[in-house]
Amino acid sequence: MSQLTHFDATGQAHMVDVGAKAETARRARACGRIRMQPATFELIESGSAKKGDVLGIARIAAIQAAKRTSDLIPLCHPLALTRLAAEFALDEANCSVTCTVTAETFGRTGVEMEALTAASAALLTIYDMCKAVDRGMVIEEIRLLEKAGGKSGHWTAK
Repeated sequence: MSQLTHFDATGQAHMVDVGAKAETARRARACGRIRMQPATFELIESGSAKKGDVLGIARIAAIQAAKRTSDLIPLCHPLALTRLAAEFALDEANCSVTCTVTAETFGRTGVEMEALTAASAALLTIYDMCKAVDRGMVIEEIRLLEKAGGKSGHWTAK
């Protein structure tokens, strides 16, 4: 197993030095899901939630969160994103919404944290907008699906 990169030789936390790494195209995809009551799902699906277009607002939250990841996660490098897309899949049978985020940049470090942060923020936004009618919603399975670019190459979740 590789060493944890966010600790120096003395065990102190530090920001990883990426100065010598080559700039390459980098992409990451992450997803997560929120489960809810059937009536809540219907509000989202129909677009009739009292606060408006839940998924539209969640998409904006994903974009904002990705852009602010280095402000939220202490040792993340600030990145200039070249693309961020948040897509939503509604699953009526399971009364759930899945958010899948793709983040891209051209730089010295990957965009996994941006994709994961964006998916998390989108799902939290759905919760926030619908909590008045369903406080029991469950956010689950936030995970990295794929990353590409950089020295470590392409990785896909099993």
